Amino acid sequence: MNITVMKLNITMKSKIYILAALFLLSPLCNAKDSVWKQSQQFEEKGDYEKAAAVIKPWIVSNDEYALLRYAHLKYMQGEYNESIKYYKKAIELNTKSLDAKLGITLPYIAQQRWRQVKIYTRQVLVRSDWNYSAHERLMLAEKNTKKWHTLNRHAGELTTIYPSDAATLAYFAYAKAKQGDVSVASEAYKKVLMREPDNVEAGDYLDN
Repeated sequence: MNITVMKLNITMKSKIYILAALFLLSPLCNAKDSVWKQSQQFEEKGDYEKAAAVIKPWIVSNDEYALLRYAHLKYMQGEYNESIKYYKKAIELNTKSLDAKLGITLPYIAQQRWRQVKIYTRQVLVRSDWNYSAHERLMLAEKNTKKWHTLNRHAGELTTIYPSDAATLAYFAYAKAKQGDVSVASEAYKKVLMREPDNVEAGDYLDN
């Protein structure tokens, strides 16, 4: 057989195999796409159990997004230990993932496991100095472990980074109040009300 003809036959066979593979894979890709859509639709309806169930097969293959989403949906169901389990799997898969390290703080906060909250928020801050969510959750941990001096310093620094943020000012005011610095706490709470006029914590403090 002519060498040119042989090459042509091989090329044609290769194309046929590629087309056959694409044909077989395309239903799987479409099925996977519909799975994510179904999961989001269930979540929008508040049916977190079904939203998690439809994507469960994908976590077996260590699909990173599937692990993150499944962990989130377990958190939304109140299954905090399961949520932590799958967030940890996502972290093992990608140690650089800020999504996973921020995500895992949510079930730990729900369980009031403040030491773990501090560990993971600090890991986020090593890579992203001024990540707002990490700072906010770390301040919550400092507040709940009654670290008033640390919270005062931390929140005070953040008010210069996020000067329009009411929540950061409220943490600063709360720390000052707990340290007995009434005048500074009052001024800080007034600034909170400038930014968030219906803030209950600030209103209650200033009314007393």
